[in-house]
Amino acid sequence: MSRDIHRLVDAVWRIESARIVATLAKVTGDVGLAEDLAQEALVEALEQWPRAGVPRNPGAWLTAVAKRRAIDAWRRRDALDERYRAIAHDLDETTDAAWEPIDDDVLRLVFTACHPVLSRESQVALTLRVVSGLTTEEIARMLLVPVATVQARITRAKKTLAAAHVPFETPEPAEWPARLAGVLGVVYLLFTEGYAATSGDRWIREDLAREALRLGRVLAGLVPREPEAHALVALMEFQASRFAARVASDGSPVLLADQDRARWDRAQIARGVEALKRADAAARGRGSYALQAAIAQCHAVAPSVEETDWEQIVILYEALGRAAPSPVVELNRAVAVSVATGPATALRIVDALADEPAFRGSHLLPSVRGELLAQLGRTEEARSELLTAAGLTANEREAAVLRKKAAALSPTQSGAP
Repeated sequence: MSRDIHRLVDAVWRIESARIVATLAKVTGDVGLAEDLAQEALVEALEQWPRAGVPRNPGAWLTAVAKRRAIDAWRRRDALDERYRAIAHDLDETTDAAWEPIDDDVLRLVFTACHPVLSRESQVALTLRVVSGLTTEEIARMLLVPVATVQARITRAKKTLAAAHVPFETPEPAEWPARLAGVLGVVYLLFTEGYAATSGDRWIREDLAREALRLGRVLAGLVPREPEAHALVALMEFQASRFAARVASDGSPVLLADQDRARWDRAQIARGVEALKRADAAARGRGSYALQAAIAQCHAVAPSVEETDWEQIVILYEALGRAAPSPVVELNRAVAVSVATGPATALRIVDALADEPAFRGSHLLPSVRGELLAQLGRTEEARSELLTAAGLTANEREAAVLRKKAAALSPTQSGAP
């Protein structure tokens, strides 16, 4: 029973955390305090729900408990003012049926967490924490940095926002340019975690990806002349169009080569094409999101893996590597090169990344290297790399796929083709 409650609380937090924290930030005016209050409410849920039962609307219950804790704190400080009376009034009116936070509160939360007083690294860490409900361990895996670094960034960000008295609000349009890059970056990371979860027993966190796409569409509407906002929407539309085909009925992953393309959402692909056209219409040259969207479009419109324009994808990755250089981009380029040119050339690219700090403790490099070694017939090395990758990933579904690939390699097969 206790284990079931823990799983339920975790599921509720993953689904509702952004709106819970956004609602609390709206009434307290403090993002850091809002997140702390929400966490305290989770602890109370773990204590009460096993005895009293799970409430009909868990999100409303958690929000109400967190609000009461805020009120208690203000009472202890003898700060019973208009803010307290307003919250108390709201709390009296909160019911399971009535609790329906305004969607735009989540966007305000993102803008607040991406305030210019914070470094870009702190913006990303804090927003991922308060908007997605990810643990510091999950965020560390996403960002390819130590857990202690993420914890320090989040703590420092909360203190900085409080010290600077940053209000919980959507900034005036004149302030958007200073925050937009951070907001777009965080929305992209939220979608990425939803598209391929870094941990847990699900291959896709569709709820998180859909929320990121919603936020992206709202942002694009707010800044219609910003090409990268439209490009990010295009990228997410293309990637989300494959959701129905990416997971089998038993929840196991279905890789690109095995997906039934008839199940891809053609309407969503069309929306992606139009969004990328709007980005290109600005005639400023493609930025990183537009280049990634163009790569995703190559996959989305291709009838099959074999008929995909892999040479164009390689060219786009080369451009992306110059616009936004990173080891992950180079690793992805190697995958495209393996199809367009051959695994030997791709393996040289991958081996050149072996000492990159970003890949320490990550499954990404050994998983790609294992695939390339298998294509070259270096079976024992390939199996070792795939099993290493399986041991490094925290996503149970991904680990199972890697172990299955390793097991499928014939133990007697060896040598180069």
